[in-house]
Amino acid sequence: MIYLGLFLLSVILTYSIREYTLKKSILDIPNERSSHSTPTPRGGGLSIIIIFYIGVFIFRNSIENELFFALFTALPIAFISLVDDIRPLSSKIRLTIQAGSSILALYFLGGVNVIDFSLFQLSGWWLNIIAFFSILWLTNLYNFLDGIDGYAGSQTVIVGLGLFLFFSNPLGLVLVVGSLGFLLFNWHKASIFMGDVGSATLGFIVAILIFSDTSNENIYIWFVLLSLFWIDATVTLVRRYFNNESIGLAHRKHAYQRLTQVGWSHGKVVLFSIVFNAVFLLLLIFFESTIVFIINIIIVVCILYWVERKKSFEC
Repeated sequence: MIYLGLFLLSVILTYSIREYTLKKSILDIPNERSSHSTPTPRGGGLSIIIIFYIGVFIFRNSIENELFFALFTALPIAFISLVDDIRPLSSKIRLTIQAGSSILALYFLGGVNVIDFSLFQLSGWWLNIIAFFSILWLTNLYNFLDGIDGYAGSQTVIVGLGLFLFFSNPLGLVLVVGSLGFLLFNWHKASIFMGDVGSATLGFIVAILIFSDTSNENIYIWFVLLSLFWIDATVTLVRRYFNNESIGLAHRKHAYQRLTQVGWSHGKVVLFSIVFNAVFLLLLIFFESTIVFIINIIIVVCILYWVERKKSFEC
């Protein structure tokens, strides 16, 4: 009943936010780099964030103290991202807030002391530097990949299912129901977008969840569940850097964007990603995570090569 109630509340909140943003003309205006053609309200991801923190308090006794306090370091990012959705801010301001929240999160988590990769382990204070930049990267890549209807929201559902199934964390189902309530309005053709308040904050929250426990090969689970996001975003960034393109400028070169450019609908791309993620979610249940990770990487690389043949990165 708790999860049903949170789902219904997510629906009500998303609808209310949509009506408010329409009234106040808080709209995402399409340009030549957009994947939509009509002005659309943004900021709907705020409903997911509100539902998530309600869940944090409901399930307080199921969350370790370190993680409980670390999760609240996402609130400055939610605030500055909400402001950015209403009135765009400079990237320097947003990055500064993100960096500060990342440092605070690592402090509350007690730092990252070891990362278990099954065949070997990494340990040392320097892992916190890697964790810091990884949190920043995941925060922003989640934002980069929120470019078509339903994509980031459906990815959050997969993350939530993984969090619940593999880590027995009830907040996973909170993310699931919160995202599903939002997706009712964000499925193509979306009547509201997630906005930075949703995508950046969710990316940060996911990063905190990852670095709250990097033992027992857990890192591979997250590598697999987020593979379409982190590999696409990372490969695209590296390729743009070596092409001497401005990293800060918006673009339409991510693999999922190029698929829409060759005729795939938003719904088709998102359904493809859902099926892909669901298959690997099942594989993680029945097989060793390291083996699933290797298979996953090979298939994602093949997908990127296939997308390249359909629509070249250089075009």
